[in-house]
Amino acid sequence: MSTLQNSTTSSVIFLPTGVSGMEAFHTWISIPFCCLYATALSGNSLILFAIVTQPSLHEPMYYFLSMLSTTDVGLSISTLATMMGIFWFNVREISFNACLSQMFFIQLFTVMESSVLLTMAFDRYVAISNPLRYATILTDSRIAQIGVAIVTRGTVMLTPMVALLKRLSYCSSHMLHHSYCFHPDVMKLSRTDTRINSAVGLTALISTAGVDSVPILLFYVLIIRTVLSIAFPEERKKAFSTCISHLGAVAVFYFPLISLSFVHRFGKRAPPYVHTLIANAYLLIPPAMNLIIYSVKTKQICKAVWKVLHSGMAKS
Repeated sequence: MSTLQNSTTSSVIFLPTGVSGMEAFHTWISIPFCCLYATALSGNSLILFAIVTQPSLHEPMYYFLSMLSTTDVGLSISTLATMMGIFWFNVREISFNACLSQMFFIQLFTVMESSVLLTMAFDRYVAISNPLRYATILTDSRIAQIGVAIVTRGTVMLTPMVALLKRLSYCSSHMLHHSYCFHPDVMKLSRTDTRINSAVGLTALISTAGVDSVPILLFYVLIIRTVLSIAFPEERKKAFSTCISHLGAVAVFYFPLISLSFVHRFGKRAPPYVHTLIANAYLLIPPAMNLIIYSVKTKQICKAVWKVLHSGMAKS
């Protein structure tokens, strides 16, 4: 029976969709998506290269920024093939195992981004509240341990969620409602009981992004209290300005995530293209916007990127 089940699921083909009802405009719709992909991939790769090659950026804050850029690059690559395949070539087939792999990596990089944002909030809290111990608390070895813990946490939380989809049998209709494999979307196509899958998926979401939001909020309450206790206005402004970029990254990550959740639960009467566009924005906007936020608001990153670009043009 298990052999039959495995062979059945392995032969399943899913059909991701573009923007439903606007198929005639897919080529035009792909233009902003391409711009977001190009910005996210090239810009985040440039930030990573600058942090690795510039000794002035070998500090905890920029190590965590490199982790954020890595997750953004991974998230963009995870959806690039299926999304551009749909909008450019009308290629809409994805095998069951490829779908599960894409789903796993999308969820993994999303969870990792949430974890990195939490770590960056802790970094800003230590830097502002206890600057004298900053270097001893966030050592290179401890940062490496945090990186391993972030990857391990995501893998452990998400592997059961994806693996449990293999035990299901699926309907004859394999039409997905997004341009990529999304866990609730795939689960709805099953003709068997999915209560366990739903519970595991909800637990994974709450245990990661849901749980991370609470200490992020707490750290910023403590940061604001510390900043307000600083006597000199200039010092107060300088301390708070170091948090602006991170607050922007948090907003860019959580706002599309909350919007997608609301649309799925309360926007059932909304046109199908609204669901699709918000679902795509949820994955495309944070990688592109994080780059812009940190490049504009962080002078050291801006200078390092210009230095890399200048040296590259000089060599050519």
